[in-house]
Amino acid sequence: MLVWENYSSRDDTVFCGVFDGHGPLGHMVAKRVRDSLPIILSTQWNSYTCEDQTSLPKIENGPTSMVAPEGAPPVALDDQWVDSSAVQENEKEKLPEIYLPLKQSMLKAFNLMDKELKLHPTIDCFCSGTTAVTLVKQGQNLMLGNVGDSRAVLATRDKDNSLVAVQLTVDLKPDLPREAARIQQCKGRVFALQDEPEVARVWLPNNDSPGLAMARAFGDFCLKDFGLISVPDIFYRRLTERDEFIILATDGVII
Repeated sequence: MLVWENYSSRDDTVFCGVFDGHGPLGHMVAKRVRDSLPIILSTQWNSYTCEDQTSLPKIENGPTSMVAPEGAPPVALDDQWVDSSAVQENEKEKLPEIYLPLKQSMLKAFNLMDKELKLHPTIDCFCSGTTAVTLVKQGQNLMLGNVGDSRAVLATRDKDNSLVAVQLTVDLKPDLPREAARIQQCKGRVFALQDEPEVARVWLPNNDSPGLAMARAFGDFCLKDFGLISVPDIFYRRLTERDEFIILATDGVII
């Protein structure tokens, strides 16, 4: 885990993250992402310009096509889904000034982090990877970027002043309809084993491996051509005086 106060040279900003590795070298992947992702995100955020915003692709409802146009250079699966997660036109009017730059910076940073892992000379990420649930808090503005099945939970007060838990992120499991559709479109398979029917897993097209129990992750490059992506789900919330604290936790803690 990581807590970084005065993040990105901003006095009122905090970065927090929890990273849950899996596979033979999952601990090394998680440590690498913990150490590198906040720096990459800070660089992207600080370099964000008006030109970046005006050049964002126009996105229709739903994801872009998974097939590159004829004659176009091949596009990595993550790159296509970054485009599909880019800013909608109607977002520009509804959300605060921090939202658009930070959302686009998160999308770029997660993409660059995964590319760095693929080229890492000493960490074999072919069958190892990590989740990442991250947040950036600036004043009352809270942005979350989530890959995998770790979770962010907000403790807040209800109308009776009782403390209640509000889940802020979605557990990105393979049996979520949108995740399963993408994986199957890319020829990956989603099914649960007979001895644990409650746990959907991602499998290669013609091989009953590796059986990854999440639909998005850093690393795990054996599945990156078959629907696994490292594009984060991004969420925004404006905090109020009723909000007490936030928990970032792995699936083992939550269960």
